[in-house]
Amino acid sequence: KLDKAPFVCNACSKKSGCRLDKTYYRATTAHREYRTVLIESRTGINITPEDLTKLDELVSPLILQGQSPYMILQNHPEIPYSEKTLYNYIESGALSVKNIDLPKKVKYKIRSSGSSEPADKAIYEGRTYKDLQAFLKEFPDTRITEMDTVLGCEGSHKALLTLHFSGCSFMMAYLLDSKESRHVKNVFDSIEHAIGTFSFASAFSLILTDRGGEFQIPDALECGEDNLIRTSIYYCDPMCSWQKPHCEKNHEYIRKICPKGTSFDNYSQKDINLIMSHINSTPRQSLGGLSPMALAKLMLPHELLNYFNLTEIPADEIVLTPALLKNKTR
Repeated sequence: KLDKAPFVCNACSKKSGCRLDKTYYRATTAHREYRTVLIESRTGINITPEDLTKLDELVSPLILQGQSPYMILQNHPEIPYSEKTLYNYIESGALSVKNIDLPKKVKYKIRSSGSSEPADKAIYEGRTYKDLQAFLKEFPDTRITEMDTVLGCEGSHKALLTLHFSGCSFMMAYLLDSKESRHVKNVFDSIEHAIGTFSFASAFSLILTDRGGEFQIPDALECGEDNLIRTSIYYCDPMCSWQKPHCEKNHEYIRKICPKGTSFDNYSQKDINLIMSHINSTPRQSLGGLSPMALAKLMLPHELLNYFNLTEIPADEIVLTPALLKNKTR
């Protein structure tokens, strides 16, 4: 009778006088065994020791170079695991690297440099964030370049001027001798002289920046050679740096390599170009796994990219830690 349903003796009317071996279904015992199998089957990691070794040899060195699991998976489609799985393997100690080795978002306070309001507030007329929104409503396809500065440690002199092309997340940085408006103008003049007014106006048709003192000469920045208009400058509202979020976000990459407290005084423009080469070669999830460098080649004037003199870095050679410039002193 055990060869057909229900395969147990629970409901058999003859079980009291039957001398055969009996089989009973015990609900409590069955559920306990089911839970044991369910839990044990999900304990540990679902990977063979050989595959784990191969994964560790590939992933761990790249993590130590400052690359994120997302970036590694984008550059190595042969890895058959999800981003979440890699994080779990690291969390559980299955890989050589630990949580402390993962890239971290660097958050830091905006440095106060005293009052940023100019003596002549008339420079903001027609250049406010509200004016920008009105312009973009009429010309929605206009590309915006976000401009900002990154400061060194207290007591240092040099700073970085950053130009972020929001359409492709490409950012260029220039080393300024000091955070003064004349040095910002010199960068604009140098770029225009190298690529021509037309190409400059094409790449930098509209620039959004904050109200820092180094940017409070809009007329000088907007007018180039032969007094031709080369760009239009707009300003964020006071204390509203979030109005240029792409630039602020991309500064986190710079801070991974040059943490807060780093002095730029011993750096050269060649060092800055190296930093930006690695940053712009990094694939972004927001770009569908493409790098800003790849998109910039499609969207920005070739003469501008040639002038920037950046190099596309192979995926496995990208370093986003201070080790990139380890020979430089702070």
